[in-house]
Amino acid sequence: MKEVVRVRKIAVGIHHAHHHYHHGWFVMIATGWVKGSGVALMSNFEQLLRGVWKPEANEIMHMSFPTKASLYGAILFTLQQTRWLPVSKASLIFIFTMFMVSCKVFLTATHSHSSPFDVLESYVCPVLFGTALVGDHHHDNHGGAHGGSHGGSGPGSPHSAMATKSKEELSEGSRKKKTKKAD
Repeated sequence: MKEVVRVRKIAVGIHHAHHHYHHGWFVMIATGWVKGSGVALMSNFEQLLRGVWKPEANEIMHMSFPTKASLYGAILFTLQQTRWLPVSKASLIFIFTMFMVSCKVFLTATHSHSSPFDVLESYVCPVLFGTALVGDHHHDNHGGAHGGSHGGSGPGSPHSAMATKSKEELSEGSRKKKTKKAD
């Protein structure tokens, strides 16, 4: 039921924003996104107001499935509201609700934390940003040579350093991280 309410909130947010800002696409998308994702996005603003900024818990940088789905839904409902998407509002609500419910049931049943949007994002991110979504490891090599190949497993790559560590060293490192977090 949470996903049904989420889709309704996105649609109502887009409708209200369109009523006040007819050509304000950004305002419509932002309103639908915030109404759909709710406290997940508002917690960033609340942390800024309190002065307790946690960049590792930033929902905009590390979006969960409901936040991503709310953003994509807000874009779809904005396109429908401005008549760029030739689908009736009732049909779009039904289709997007079925998508959200089936994804949530599948993710819950499989105990998965991955996003169903990963396939789409793996194609779109290299086109828009010039890099792969999972290719964040190329910035980890701060001590190695900056020339040469970035994607291989040469002597300066981070993959060769990980391969030389034994299992004991890796488990010791994870123990140290866990005790650091506990402190």
